[in-house]
Amino acid sequence: MGTRTAWSFSSLKTFEQCPKKYYHLKVAKDYEENFNTEAMRYGNEYHKAAEDYVGGIVSELDPRFDYSQNVLDKLLAMPGEKLCEYKMGITSNLEPCEFFADDVWYRGVADLIILDRDAGVAKVFDYKTGKSAKYADVGQLELMTLCVFKHFPEIHTVKAGLLFVVCNKLIKQTYERKDESKLWEKWLTKYGILEKTLVTDVWNPRPTGLCKAHCIILECPHNGRR
Repeated sequence: MGTRTAWSFSSLKTFEQCPKKYYHLKVAKDYEENFNTEAMRYGNEYHKAAEDYVGGIVSELDPRFDYSQNVLDKLLAMPGEKLCEYKMGITSNLEPCEFFADDVWYRGVADLIILDRDAGVAKVFDYKTGKSAKYADVGQLELMTLCVFKHFPEIHTVKAGLLFVVCNKLIKQTYERKDESKLWEKWLTKYGILEKTLVTDVWNPRPTGLCKAHCIILECPHNGRR
């Protein structure tokens, strides 16, 4: 594999939703996403509180999030080494590397990894603060699993979950190391479409019902706020 543009689950998802939006955010960089919304601030504050509590930095959970006390206590009680907000990188040769390495190709951050090295099992959790799990996307779990398999070669099974803390839902998936090649094939195919678009430099918009009122790319013909 040659040199490739570093990507993440969220950036690839942006490309799949709308190549033109991806172009302006990630290539031309003439627009920036607004991360200062109320929902984003709440999510970031929850992640920080959960990290501090499960990671043992504080002994009491921020009272704003006491609705998830029982869930986080269950995570705390699980045996194994706990890694909170754990950053992992992968090179284009599918080798593990540091998150900010010069040759990093994929970047992923796991909200919580619980390692049972002796048993060869890891549990991976991603906290979600949305009010519904209806549109849960397990792709993030697949990529976190692939990172874990690369960074922790002693792990052969990953039990992963999207933990929707507000609506108290857990979307569970289990992955085995024997499935690693098939998963990589899926994600390399997805990334390959982005890679070809980077070469052709053709970024067609992909309109949805959200374009007119919500998209930040004002020069797009489908934007209704120009």
